[in-house]
Amino acid sequence: DVKHNHLKLKPAVFSKDSCYLPPLRYPATCTFKGSLESEKQQYIIHGGKTPNNELSDKIYVMSVVCKNNKKVTFRCTEKDLVGDVPEARYGHSIDVVYSRGKSMGVVFGGRSYIPSAQRTTEKWNSVADCLPHIFLVDFEFGCSTSYILPELQDGLSFHVSIARNDTIYILGGHSLANNIRPANLYRIKVDLPLGSPAVNCTVLPGGISVSSAILTQTNSDEFVIVGGYQLENQKRMVCNIISLEGNKIEIREMETPDWTPDIKHSKIWFGSNMGNGSVFLGIPGDNKQAASETFYFYMLKCAEDDVNEDQKTFTNSQTSTEDPGDSTPFEDSEEFCFSAEANSFDGDDEFDTYNEDDEEDESVTGYWITCCSTCDVDINTWVPFYSTELNKPAMIYCSHGDGHWVHAQCMDLAERTLIQLSEGSSKYYCNEHVKIARALQTPKRTLPLKKPPL
Repeated sequence: DVKHNHLKLKPAVFSKDSCYLPPLRYPATCTFKGSLESEKQQYIIHGGKTPNNELSDKIYVMSVVCKNNKKVTFRCTEKDLVGDVPEARYGHSIDVVYSRGKSMGVVFGGRSYIPSAQRTTEKWNSVADCLPHIFLVDFEFGCSTSYILPELQDGLSFHVSIARNDTIYILGGHSLANNIRPANLYRIKVDLPLGSPAVNCTVLPGGISVSSAILTQTNSDEFVIVGGYQLENQKRMVCNIISLEGNKIEIREMETPDWTPDIKHSKIWFGSNMGNGSVFLGIPGDNKQAASETFYFYMLKCAEDDVNEDQKTFTNSQTSTEDPGDSTPFEDSEEFCFSAEANSFDGDDEFDTYNEDDEEDESVTGYWITCCSTCDVDINTWVPFYSTELNKPAMIYCSHGDGHWVHAQCMDLAERTLIQLSEGSSKYYCNEHVKIARALQTPKRTLPLKKPPL
């Protein structure tokens, strides 16, 4: 949520019946409108790199089951596919087309590891373009079918895909085999009759050479392409307006935004669509820049009434822990993505309206309670007391009555005793209630052994 040019992150949790969703890099994501009211807005996630640097071939369906001003609860389920299942990949696209009252997912492009028979120690992480096949995925029954179209000759990754009704437009992309970013423009039309689906591809002129670009929609028939790369390590600073009318597509350049010097000089940039014609941009932090006015997050407004508006800079920024020049070479794109458009959360609960009064008062709840009359743990001055603490004070549960939490530091517990109590199942009573159960007195704090100096 953005309020007064400040970025506020809202907590999100998963329901108990959700499956495990690994943190994926470069997955393909899209939104999907289900038939049921509970499935009004769903998010489809396919592929991507897993934390152990393997590629995922799984498809996940996420939906919002509860939302309010404090947090959002998601449900995540894994969808099993049968038939021509797309191989594990990343840097591809997934879109949803609607035809004759039916819907179908479309998977195209991406990169995958070379076949296992060709993977050696030196080439274990070598990747290659996926075959230029079109996969139609039925989200209801989990059926997947591949189509070979003669117009698609080369595999592409990090391309731009625009879905509108029964048509998908594929723009740009990067061909790993040729190491080029061809000015592609394909129109893929999907017809979903009662029988077998019909997939047709048409090569259109007037494409653009770009990869890893960000797409945002300004109105029902107009999109804007922002960012991306035109050459290796060379950003594409030009923005394009894409107009769709019937089966016609028109691409024209828009007035270039007034990029800040930080954005111009950065080799890498990344971001995602925030909906409503807004794009969220980020650049890596550089510890060598000592200027206090350096920012790392920006928001670009692309709506018609704000085309000439400069980037709004977020005051929330975090410096990177490493110099991007010394980091691992990036692979065409280092973007993060959060594809939940702002308008998808609109509703009577005013989810997108930030109200300071809705914030929980942490001075009386959670880790920042006053556990006893002598409690001196303050949220503003607290520093780690035990080596096991990170950013919250250690707490232990007192079993008196209905039970309550107390700070281990206020109870004068030694760290060894604290660890022993956390591992065991015996009851514990705080200093105020220990007289009620003298058999279970609070362990006395043992002084550490004094080690003679060397």
